[in-house]
Amino acid sequence: MNDILNRLATLLEQRKGADAQTSYVANLYAKGMDSILKKVGEEATETIIAAKNGDQQHLIYETADLWFHTLVMLAQAGLKPQDVLDELARREGLSGIAEKESRAAGSKEK
Repeated sequence: MNDILNRLATLLEQRKGADAQTSYVANLYAKGMDSILKKVGEEATETIIAAKNGDQQHLIYETADLWFHTLVMLAQAGLKPQDVLDELARREGLSGIAEKESRAAGSKEK
């Protein structure tokens, strides 16, 4: 899985320099973060609807769209999929309750 994420991240970085007239991703970048976030929100909604409807193939399709647009968002923010994977690895083995408490404690210290 990490290989496809890395290949896609590399491609998304390359698209930053592409012509917005001929590249969908370059067009998203040209429109800026707000437009990218709107697209992520739309894809999240479509993913939720597909899950609610119980159509597995549609859910896979919509989740792929959501992940793709989330990767565009990360690239626009200067982040890579590995940054998210590292955070998931950090959380591995932690209970969800303990992880949330550690975030809450960290925000109180600031």
